[in-house]
Amino acid sequence: MAKTLYVGNLPWSTTDASLAEAFQDHGEVISSRIITDKETGRSRGFGFVEVNDADAENMIAAMNGTELGGRQIVVNEAKPRQG
Repeated sequence: MAKTLYVGNLPWSTTDASLAEAFQDHGEVISSRIITDKETGRSRGFGFVEVNDADAENMIAAMNGTELGGRQIVVNEAKPRQG
């Protein structure tokens, strides 16, 4: 199974690939995506990383509060989307 992690306070320059690269030292990254504004296409400053269940807690502990591109990122388990 997989878990999705929310990653907030990302630098505007962060790409899907650079987000995955930042996390891969701490476990297997299945996918990553940066959320962008529909009108401008610019990053909204947050994204999601899909990881194996077994790696999720380790990744949160290792990455939450660390610096990425000069900004302190926030990492936690993503909450299900509210309908």
